Amino acid sequence: MIRSMTGYGKAEEMYGDRKITVEVKTLNSKQLDVAVKLPQELRNLELEIRNRIADVLQRGKIDMCVSVAGENGSADLSLNESAIASYLNQIKAISEHLGIAEPSDMGALIFRMQGIYNVPELVIDEGFQATVYRCVDKALAMVDEFRVHEGGILKVDLLHRVDLILGYLSQVEPLEKKRHDNIREHLLKNLNDIADKCQCDANRFEQELIFYLEKLDITEEKVRLRKHCDFFCNCIDEDLAGKKLGFVSQEMGREINTLGSKANEADIQRLVVMMKDELEKIKEQLFNIL
Repeated sequence: MIRSMTGYGKAEEMYGDRKITVEVKTLNSKQLDVAVKLPQELRNLELEIRNRIADVLQRGKIDMCVSVAGENGSADLSLNESAIASYLNQIKAISEHLGIAEPSDMGALIFRMQGIYNVPELVIDEGFQATVYRCVDKALAMVDEFRVHEGGILKVDLLHRVDLILGYLSQVEPLEKKRHDNIREHLLKNLNDIADKCQCDANRFEQELIFYLEKLDITEEKVRLRKHCDFFCNCIDEDLAGKKLGFVSQEMGREINTLGSKANEADIQRLVVMMKDELEKIKEQLFNIL
């Protein structure tokens, strides 16, 4: 089953009077690119959290934020009055000493300083760690479910565009006889234009015409393109199919380009352009497939 690399998940767990919140956002990326934001007290859990992310999500640009707050959702912070008073006295002393005006908004300046909040010590025991990991796992499971849902939407679009390519290819076949006739008429016209200067052997002309048409024959390209399209549809439900589908789409592009270079007929060229347009849309979607 294909998965999109775009996803979102959020989970919450309570441990005592503490609420643990884990939020995960993912985007497409060629490799696994993980950024984890943790409270300082949980830094020792980062390696295990990263391993859990890699096991579940495997690839993509992943941002995870883990926060811990009180039961009411606050961070249980209180103001450090002594630190605020110290900053205030220092600012006033410096202003008086240097003869400069005090800031017009003293509060805004002081509340940007470090150490003005009393942060309660976070007690980390085995039960707390287990709760954090459980919350992480729940958020990752939500992201994976989101990715599966998005992947299903992408699958429908990809298969639709492959069907369009095959439909355009089926329209090429009725035009091939017309293409052969046009080539024959074009060559005969050129020969008639120079008929006064040289003699033309009708048998040799037919032999050369057959040889020329064989060089422009697109039967192999049509067969290979159909096989690549079938292979694409068969691989789409495989796990981690994104890169394989990307390789198959490249092969489809080669056959379509060869069709275009051999076409030598305006209506076939038009169909080739339409096939290329659908293939480009497929490639764009594949950038977001895991």
